[in-house]
Amino acid sequence: MHVNRREFLRKSICAALGGVGLYSALGNLRLINAAAAAATPAGGFGDYKALVCIYLYGGNDSFNTIVPMSGQAQTDYLGSRGDLALTTGLNALTPAPSGGPTNYGLHPAMPEMASLFNGGKAAIVANVGSLLYPVNQQQYQDGTVPTPSQLFSHDDQTTQWQTSRPDDSNANGWGGRIADMLYAANTGTIPMSISLAGDNRFQRGGIVNQYSVDAYGASEAAGGGGDPFRVAGMSYLGDGPESWVIGDNPDGVTAYQALLASGSQTNVLERAFADSATRALNNASALNAALNGITLTTAFPDTDLGNQLAAVAMLIKVRAALGMSRQVFFVAADNYDTHNTQIADQNDNLVELSQAINAFYAATVELGIADGVTTFTASDFGRSLAVNSDGTDHGWGGHHFVVGGGVHGQRFYGQMPSLAQYDDDNPASNPDDTGYGQIIPTQSVDQYAATLARWFGVDAGGLSDIFPNLGRFPSSDLGFMT
Repeated sequence: MHVNRREFLRKSICAALGGVGLYSALGNLRLINAAAAAATPAGGFGDYKALVCIYLYGGNDSFNTIVPMSGQAQTDYLGSRGDLALTTGLNALTPAPSGGPTNYGLHPAMPEMASLFNGGKAAIVANVGSLLYPVNQQQYQDGTVPTPSQLFSHDDQTTQWQTSRPDDSNANGWGGRIADMLYAANTGTIPMSISLAGDNRFQRGGIVNQYSVDAYGASEAAGGGGDPFRVAGMSYLGDGPESWVIGDNPDGVTAYQALLASGSQTNVLERAFADSATRALNNASALNAALNGITLTTAFPDTDLGNQLAAVAMLIKVRAALGMSRQVFFVAADNYDTHNTQIADQNDNLVELSQAINAFYAATVELGIADGVTTFTASDFGRSLAVNSDGTDHGWGGHHFVVGGGVHGQRFYGQMPSLAQYDDDNPASNPDDTGYGQIIPTQSVDQYAATLARWFGVDAGGLSDIFPNLGRFPSSDLGFMT
């Protein structure tokens, strides 16, 4: 595709800054480096682990994803959900959550996820949300306990979920903070944090920032003189090299190449750009060389999320060649903001999610690394329990999946909330409801994230540094990881 010079330079700058954060040059990196060195065992960890975040943009309706099939919970669910209630085709889960006899099932679109759960390879973490402190209904309604600002805003809640710092809008992501703590475990030069879904707050760090690639490879620049300027990538799916023309202005190409030439920069910004751009191009070259000719036997669904996770699997396959023992990946799916036509839209979303996760887990088994790869979901917020015609509104707490060989699977972690309709005259009708149809979380993002970070190799001191609000909650480990 052809782009103009301004667009070419904009894309080039974004690509260059994808390798290492620009702001890392402006921070106090000696303290971060000292903490990272102290957090990494001498000689490294001696094993491989990856965290794979699947972010569901828009706010997944987890109350129609994990549905009660018996008891009072089912009666309450049917009464609250009206025409949105699911009554047939549910994929039964065993056993029931601890503390109650209710049986639950997954959405009819998710037989693969049900199989993973019932096979002990997936767990459900109940009613997670962004919190500053534990809070109950009375405290929320009276305003006596601080809660995150702009609770039901997509942008604010995405930031708070991806940073686990609702009290600091400028915080780096918790995935980025974990990478900063453990980056010294890797011997290669490829950034530890790789995104298949573009720029995100989750992976933003002080030392390590996300390196963005797509499902067809990392970008490399080539050409010059009278030749078109190209970006070439190696397909992760084994289809061979591809290239795209992104500019054929020889003056612009010459100027760009001159800017990157050693010793040609005249000020600190030019030097910073040249350094970042060169590093990004070198990373792309190393990444694509490692991926050349690599294939997988596992078949992935030809969907956006399926292709992203296929790319992650290929990157994991070449981990040794790239010198990686710890990696953090980010993939994403859109269209979870189901204010209307939820029955049809959520069905399509969950078909994609279930099939992609199932294929990815199978790929980790093929690679012999299932115990070292943990996949988990995150989303802006849960949806409201109350319905809005044929959809739902923005909520607060929601349920999430954790998948992998290192997961204590076939279990629910945390208390499933009441799904009863709220009565203004009797708040006790649903003690988990804010009073406006949103469910109050009983487990914080901090606890969810810290449980994953501990498994990943972060020690107790590191957890306190990464999650400074963690001590406000009753447990720093929810127990779903080995």
